[in-house]
Amino acid sequence: MAQHNELGKKGEQLAVDFLLQQGYAIMERNYRFQKAEVDIIAKKEDTLAIIEVKTRSTSDFGNPQDFVKPKQIQRLVKAVDEYVTVNNLDVEVRFDIIAITKQEKGFNIEHLENAFYHF
Repeated sequence: MAQHNELGKKGEQLAVDFLLQQGYAIMERNYRFQKAEVDIIAKKEDTLAIIEVKTRSTSDFGNPQDFVKPKQIQRLVKAVDEYVTVNNLDVEVRFDIIAITKQEKGFNIEHLENAFYHF
């Protein structure tokens, strides 16, 4: 497996562990609908957090959260609408980004709530 894929998988696991520590329940990982893939769907109280995980080995080329593109956001919104409808959920939906940057010793994890809105 390519090194960046391994880093991405490691980042997703770090994000799941982080969310569990924050009191979230993990509902889905890598949920797919049409061309979209939602990294993590988590729930805390009455809020469904849709989480895009961005992991980078360095912040030299910009922050991980800067790499979420409008087209990707549109796909995520569609996928989440489908997920909420199919599962008949009555929840607030929030789109978050967990930005993870590899540091000399470990990783820096930043949870950005309400990172983007419907387009």
